[in-house]
Amino acid sequence: MFKSIQYRLYFFTLLLIVTVAGATWLLIFEKYIYAVPCIVLILICLNQLKNYYSSYNRNIIFLLNALENGDYSYRFYEGKTTTREREMYQLFNRIKEILENARKEVVENEQFLSLILESVSTGIIIVDDIGIVRKVNQPALEMLGLPVFTHLKQLHAVDETYPVLFQKLKAGDSRQLALTTEKEEFPVSLHVTQILLKSGMMRVMTLNNIGNELEMKEMESWIRLIRVMTHEIMNSIAPITSLSETMRSLYHNSDIDINELRQDTLEAFETINSTASGLLSFVESYRKFTSVPSPKKVVFNFTTLIEKVVKLHEQAIQEKNIEVRLPAGEPVFAFADENLIRQVLTNLVKNAIESIGTSNNERIEFSIHPQETGNITLDIANTGKLIPPEILPHIFVPFFTTKPNGSGIGLSLSRYIMRLHGGKLLHFVSPEQMTVFQLVIPV
Repeated sequence: MFKSIQYRLYFFTLLLIVTVAGATWLLIFEKYIYAVPCIVLILICLNQLKNYYSSYNRNIIFLLNALENGDYSYRFYEGKTTTREREMYQLFNRIKEILENARKEVVENEQFLSLILESVSTGIIIVDDIGIVRKVNQPALEMLGLPVFTHLKQLHAVDETYPVLFQKLKAGDSRQLALTTEKEEFPVSLHVTQILLKSGMMRVMTLNNIGNELEMKEMESWIRLIRVMTHEIMNSIAPITSLSETMRSLYHNSDIDINELRQDTLEAFETINSTASGLLSFVESYRKFTSVPSPKKVVFNFTTLIEKVVKLHEQAIQEKNIEVRLPAGEPVFAFADENLIRQVLTNLVKNAIESIGTSNNERIEFSIHPQETGNITLDIANTGKLIPPEILPHIFVPFFTTKPNGSGIGLSLSRYIMRLHGGKLLHFVSPEQMTVFQLVIPV
């Protein structure tokens, strides 16, 4: 009679309500014998309702288990069922389709990303916290010279220090490595970022072969250097050649007065002498630039050294009425070659003074900033005239100068000294429109 599950649900629900009401009435009037059949009927109704809802629960559990196991081959039957069952099964099938489409999209994205990883020339390594390599592309394998790379410990075959080095790298760290293959040795820049995934924190390491880039920059530096040296040498040789030709012509002229010839000869020799002295001075500057000794690092009071360098330029500072603001706070100690750092500071302070005019309210500011990494940065800022944009690309080129009597080696020599220390010499303009040269002294 009640073939439909939905109708059976309605029937047993109604029967349960009526039976509960009847049993309650019988118990109130103490008709216990007649209440027993009602209680039995109530239990039967509850059991039927339980079985009905259990069928729904079984379908839901089946759906969840299938989704958890990645099984999308099932489909709930939507044919001869009740309206409520059909709606529920349609909802289950819709959920399955949405998740299946999402899974397909994830797989497509993974394939797309894998294709990109293999298409770029940058080596990419994805590593978890314990050193397991989750993903590595072919360019990275080729740079490292490894056929398979599944754990950072395998880097021992490349260099015995690399497993520890790579394991200690954190997000934002950068390194320059020298990797060797069967054919060549080439420099590689290593940069680390990180991303938080469901499976944990992952570090993404990128390897870039910067050999060609360094060679190009080195070639550009040589071209600039040769251009400057050629310019200086030609400027010195040209007047000597011209004077020599003039004097040769005068000595072939039989009508010229001997006293006048003697005077012209003396003036020519004086000009040749001063020009040759200038050329020797230029060569001496080149020798000074190429003979910088290796740093002999010691711990010294960096704050005191700054004060001493400023004291050496006290007369020039007073003549221009320049306000000097020295570093505030406790003394800072550095680990470097004190004499070489003194030379860098002397060049920078001298340049700062020369860039400042005679107007009022001019100043030079020194500020020291110890970094979390242990490095020390010193900013030397001045309110003088900013360096013109067309000059900026050349300020660190050896022998390039815009000063009439400048040698052009001050800034280039200072940067070279900082590089010998493993540090940097940078230039930028502060938000207050002050020229800033920054020294970075490593630990």
